[in-house]
Amino acid sequence: MDNRAVVPSTGQAAGGFARLSPRTKGMLALGLAALAAVVGSVWLWSATPNYRVLFTNLSDRDGGAIIAQLAQMNIPFRNGDGGTILVPAERVHEARLKLASQGLPKGSIVGFEIMETQKFGVTQFQEQVNYQRGLEGELARSIQTLAPVASARVHLALPKQSGFLRDKQPPTASVLLQLHPGKALDRQQIAGIVHLVSSSVPELATKNVSVVDQHGNLLASERGGNGAALDAAQLDYVAQIEANTIKRIEDILEPIVGRGNVRAQVTADVDFSQVEQMAETYKPNQAADAATVRSQSTIESSQPGPAAAGGVPGALSNQPPVPPTAPINGQAAPLNPNAAAAAAGNSTRREAVTNFEVDKNVRHTRTGSGQIRRLTAAVVVNFRMAPAAGGAAAQPTPLSEKEIQNVQALVREAMGFNAQRGDSLNVVNAPFSQPEVGAPPEAPPFWKHPDAIALAKETGKALLFLVLAMIVVFGVVRPALRAFAAAQERASLEAPPQPAQLAMNGSPGEANVSPLEQVRQLAKNDPATVANVVKAWVGNEGKA
Repeated sequence: MDNRAVVPSTGQAAGGFARLSPRTKGMLALGLAALAAVVGSVWLWSATPNYRVLFTNLSDRDGGAIIAQLAQMNIPFRNGDGGTILVPAERVHEARLKLASQGLPKGSIVGFEIMETQKFGVTQFQEQVNYQRGLEGELARSIQTLAPVASARVHLALPKQSGFLRDKQPPTASVLLQLHPGKALDRQQIAGIVHLVSSSVPELATKNVSVVDQHGNLLASERGGNGAALDAAQLDYVAQIEANTIKRIEDILEPIVGRGNVRAQVTADVDFSQVEQMAETYKPNQAADAATVRSQSTIESSQPGPAAAGGVPGALSNQPPVPPTAPINGQAAPLNPNAAAAAAGNSTRREAVTNFEVDKNVRHTRTGSGQIRRLTAAVVVNFRMAPAAGGAAAQPTPLSEKEIQNVQALVREAMGFNAQRGDSLNVVNAPFSQPEVGAPPEAPPFWKHPDAIALAKETGKALLFLVLAMIVVFGVVRPALRAFAAAQERASLEAPPQPAQLAMNGSPGEANVSPLEQVRQLAKNDPATVANVVKAWVGNEGKA
């Protein structure tokens, strides 16, 4: 038996929709509109790109140039706070490379590229000014590479070169730093900035470089004045001495009294003054045999006296001279009796000068800085936990006098106690207060982690859209469609079957059969449909 469904026509569908109540029509229209809104929201949410930061802290000039280039490259962008430009995450690197090829962003700092755009005919003064601007810009760019530094400005005071050494002035420099919020520079980084600037400028000493932060705090400057204040290096040296002394005291006492049962504090008085002494002493004259001869000179002169009367009156003076005789005992015999008298009349002068080396002692003494003038130590030792009688809980017990003396002796040796320089030591045995030990902090649950929170937000959005879609479909659209289907079914039952429809239900060869035969064939093939039609006719006649 061939059971074929009756296909409703367009008119029947329109009639079924017309038979719906206004409430059902409104619910159907509202449901379809809500469903379209949910589908559109899901599509827009999934199609919205994730924007990432392209550049930040841009000046107005660079920001306008970058936006113009992004518009030409058809790259969507957004403007953020603080000179920030955002682009889709998948196009960040592409945009940076293309903008870098065009020299963007240029920045407000001008480097040595200013020397490349000099016009013809610039004066020597203009060339020197451009060189100084370029040098300041390059130094600022180098300083900005440090992680804590957001921006930097460098000012150089380069005096004009002079041929007179007396009028020559050294160059100076000033550095202004803009640090990131919550960031700070340590002493090594400040010293690195100072040496970077001083090494980049000829004849610039490190003491002539000043560094200032955005709050006006002087980070580094020329060391001068009375020198009464301690610098960071000296303070670190004092803190290191105190920390090392405390560590030595605790390391030697903890094996005896237990870990955590000793507390020590040390104060060091350090002398950072530098003293230079130079002494030059001379010893008195020494004996001739012990002294060293430097030079010696002797001067001897002789002058003859008045001439004596020569010869003997009488005949003896006319006699020939007596032959000479050999000297006896190394002394020559006088030629004549008057020779000794003549020699006795001569005058002789002799001078002797001897110079000795001067015994001189030169001493140059320079005392080193950082000498410890005095150490003051305070040590607190906790009571010892001694077991009580009868198996009771241990009770704190003070140390004996001998144990206190032993502790003092150990601390004296560990700290290098020196009574001559005025060191002091105070050891106290007292019970420590036991803080209440609470439960250790629990690790935060996984749903409080940032990644889990972000995943939950994305999942919540998807679930929200799904729930809305289900509410619209099952709460509004589905009841309206059911009502529409029921109305359409009633309309199809109330309408009498058409000959064409009856012909469709039959075979193609029965198109020329009389209507009565077609009805009989239809009742034979589909008695249920005929029964429904007869029932509908009877109902309509009853209503009439």
